[in-house]
Amino acid sequence: MLESLTPQPPDALLALIKLHDEDDRPDKIDLGVGVYRTGQGDTPVFAAVKRAEERLVNEQDSKSYLGPEGDIGFVNALMPYLFGKDATMGGRIAGMQTPGGTGAVRLALALAQKAGTRRVHLGLPSWPNHAQILKDLDLELVGFDHATSEGKADLDSVLGVIAAAEPGDTVLLHGCCHNPTGIDYSNEQWDAIADALSQSAAIPLIDTAYQGLGVGMKEDAYGLRAVLAKVPEALIAQSCDKNFGLYRDRVGAFYAMAKDGSQLEDIMSNAAALARANWSMPPDHGAAAVRKILRDDELTALWLEELETMRTRLRQVRAKLAEAGQSGAIDLKPLGGQNGLFSVLPLAKSQVEALRKDHAIYMAGSGRINVAGLHMGNIEKFVDALAKVSS
Repeated sequence: MLESLTPQPPDALLALIKLHDEDDRPDKIDLGVGVYRTGQGDTPVFAAVKRAEERLVNEQDSKSYLGPEGDIGFVNALMPYLFGKDATMGGRIAGMQTPGGTGAVRLALALAQKAGTRRVHLGLPSWPNHAQILKDLDLELVGFDHATSEGKADLDSVLGVIAAAEPGDTVLLHGCCHNPTGIDYSNEQWDAIADALSQSAAIPLIDTAYQGLGVGMKEDAYGLRAVLAKVPEALIAQSCDKNFGLYRDRVGAFYAMAKDGSQLEDIMSNAAALARANWSMPPDHGAAAVRKILRDDELTALWLEELETMRTRLRQVRAKLAEAGQSGAIDLKPLGGQNGLFSVLPLAKSQVEALRKDHAIYMAGSGRINVAGLHMGNIEKFVDALAKVSS
């Protein structure tokens, strides 16, 4: 029976990693893999996480099952950072732990599907796994333009989609630090989106995978909070893989907001059943470490300090790129006003290939770059290479 399976194309990013690793040129630059890097090229374990893990080793007294909901202490400790002081919105929000942000998005979409969703409106370009999850769930992807040709968030496009949405539709929005463009909605645009959603038949799904890597934890939650203040119900996917550096530990959370707190039990029972069928129970270690951090003032302060260091470095790289201005046919100035790890450069695949072959610069074929792969020692090389392949 297994002989009937046909080969699937290899993951382009994994192939890129292999090519980079096999390149022996000492000045090679990796702009492909979506993880934070220091100016020395490392992806370190947060000091706050290390201390929390030490406490877990000394204090954890069992590895018994927690259930499909995972570590509810972690889920609850994270909520004020997402939703503000009234973290449950008057008892209308509940959540559960998931295997990373991917698990949270998958669970949110599966739950929406079970509730009647057949179409999902998604701004393009987007994180490739959004489309893969929709395909696997057999949900229709209806794309709209996320950004204008001038490199700004396309408010008219998203408002048009929301206004035309039909009952049962879901609108999937990036909460901050858009992947792959880095182009976020302004606060004023989020207010307009929230107003439109309040009059729409669609349910919003907000994916907040990079909170804290843009402007700040609170500032990056503005759009999410603006929407939740206006709509009767919503789905939220959160990741701690990036803002706690817990990539391989797969730490995420799914939340649902209901019209009425009395509906939450039914909603979460369905979510738990879907989780049970998908992964049974989420991995505990990373979430337990986050819980330890967020329940300790000293560790929380240390974590926020480390997160600010990350954010500051990303801002410095973006500012340096913007300062370079025009590089051949590529205008780098807009990168200074974008957020998070990623930006997309208007490069043809042949130009991306030339950057790899001739200059040892590795990036996705779409032109997406991870700005954390740049630092003050290699930005000049990168800018010069861009000019050579695009002039």
